[in-house]
Amino acid sequence: MNFNNNNALVTAVHRDRYEILFENETQYARLKTSCFYNTGEIVDFPTVGDEVEIQYNSSGDSLITKVLPRKTVFLRLNATQGLPDQAVAANFDYVFITMSLNKDFNITKLERYLTVAWQSGGIPVVVLTKVDLCEDKDFYVNQVNEVAIGVDCYCVSSVTGEGFQEMEGFFKEGNVSVLLGSSGVGKSSFVNLIMGKETMQTGGIRETDAQGRHTTTYKQCMDIPESIVLPNGTIIRGGGRIIDTPGMRRLVVGEIEEGIGTTFEDVENLIACCKFSDCRHDREPGCAVKAALENGTLDRKRWQTYQEMQQEASFSKDRKNAMMKRISKFSKEYNKHRHKV
Repeated sequence: MNFNNNNALVTAVHRDRYEILFENETQYARLKTSCFYNTGEIVDFPTVGDEVEIQYNSSGDSLITKVLPRKTVFLRLNATQGLPDQAVAANFDYVFITMSLNKDFNITKLERYLTVAWQSGGIPVVVLTKVDLCEDKDFYVNQVNEVAIGVDCYCVSSVTGEGFQEMEGFFKEGNVSVLLGSSGVGKSSFVNLIMGKETMQTGGIRETDAQGRHTTTYKQCMDIPESIVLPNGTIIRGGGRIIDTPGMRRLVVGEIEEGIGTTFEDVENLIACCKFSDCRHDREPGCAVKAALENGTLDRKRWQTYQEMQQEASFSKDRKNAMMKRISKFSKEYNKHRHKV
């Protein structure tokens, strides 16, 4: 086998195997075990959009030895105890938060996505899909504008092409966007339209609850063609890359301190106005939060979401600290044993 050290782009993740773009050709790679396991420290595992260092193998799978520094990264809490937050996508510019204009539309869910989007370092953009099936889109847009302050919102249809012309500025050389959202909201149809072909499998919506079936089963990064043809024949400019991700029924967050501060700036401004700095917003006198809840200027559901996300963030931080202690202990024991040998 002929191994050489080079850099590559991760374009898809299939469990323990990775598609990579190396010298403008699609190759395959696996992790070099010694570089990612039992290292005595927390290491970043590759995800779609990552630039990685590889040992290129001309006769088989190459080996990924290192993940290069990321400019942005979208993280979710890892379901496996003892492992760091899971990277969903990396090195993107925009986060397209997709929600369909039916029963899937949920402001609480949007607030959670906005928080992790801001935390990622990317710029969130709300994309409301299936506008061709909606009779009153302004009703939904107004709700979005109340919680997504300063965030652009677009209503689109992958059937008619409505709204895509307004989004043309995102599709240009050098831009990378990641699509996030629940299953069945139209992410795959969105990708298929701008790619000009059936790139992703699409699935229907159950009429009983408007919930979608999982269609995207792995993360994938694709080059957008230079021109995008809409269903009505209109041609808009293309370019850049788009990352599609599997739908998530529930987004469990990890470290989100900065994201919470941006998404819930109004809530944290109220907290700063409380009479006591250690106010628990329960029975304390001079509590600005309690007053806002009573007079209706702060929505109770929004306050509840803020509290839940703070608890999840605290849990994630505690879990990370415990994991780092275990890693440190393992590293000390390993080095002690190695010196004896």
